[in-house]
Amino acid sequence: MESKSNEQFWNASKEEIKKGYIQDAEKFQCLICGETFTLGRIYQVGPVFYEAKKTVEIHIKEKHNSMLQYLLNMNSTFTGISEAQNQLIKLFSLGISDKEISNQLGIATSTIRNHRFKLREKEKQAKLFLAIMELLSENTDKKISKLDKGIICDAHKTATTLDSRFNITDDEKAEVINIYMDENGTIKKYPSKEKKKIIVLGEIIKNFKPSKDYSEKDINLVLKRIYEDYATIRRALIEYGFLDRTKDCSHYWVKE
Repeated sequence: MESKSNEQFWNASKEEIKKGYIQDAEKFQCLICGETFTLGRIYQVGPVFYEAKKTVEIHIKEKHNSMLQYLLNMNSTFTGISEAQNQLIKLFSLGISDKEISNQLGIATSTIRNHRFKLREKEKQAKLFLAIMELLSENTDKKISKLDKGIICDAHKTATTLDSRFNITDDEKAEVINIYMDENGTIKKYPSKEKKKIIVLGEIIKNFKPSKDYSEKDINLVLKRIYEDYATIRRALIEYGFLDRTKDCSHYWVKE
């Protein structure tokens, strides 16, 4: 489920990402957590009943706050936005004046103006880059991720970093899973190389349900069936951004 949701997120159009959901002939699906809402079905939200489209919109607002907030909370490696820019965009979204932001952050209004200029330049560059990539795809009749043999896989959208370790093809992924895991999903040998660890961890996370709250005991029970050194796997799932937890380790969940 997590792998499919991740694929749908990265394949979604800009408009779909802005809305936070995709639609097919049968359902609406949240791009963040993958929850689906069937077309033609009526859903009860509190005391009120809604059609599927309105329900997914309410779901995104109530569960995920907003797509803007979700995107701003993603790893900056994905968004290309600096910490300072991120902070300012969040304040811009509140509709407060530059003077108020200046007072709140203790920076000059001229600094805010410079950030606005740089963000505008980044926006224009992004438009041109997207146009270039779309034209390239049309001219070559294939996406940039498609190689002569195989396809470059997308990193999970909650990855804590993004580097050459995530340069993984679908063929590499299948080969690593075949070597290091058996048909029951049990680890035969835990890989030492980072890239292979990421592939194996991506398979392991499929054993956990998004939107479900787990205790550490629950996590351990699942991981014990997969690998004897379950503590190492648990820590790795946290380290690479597949799982998250509270500071006291009492609650765990699949990162969305």
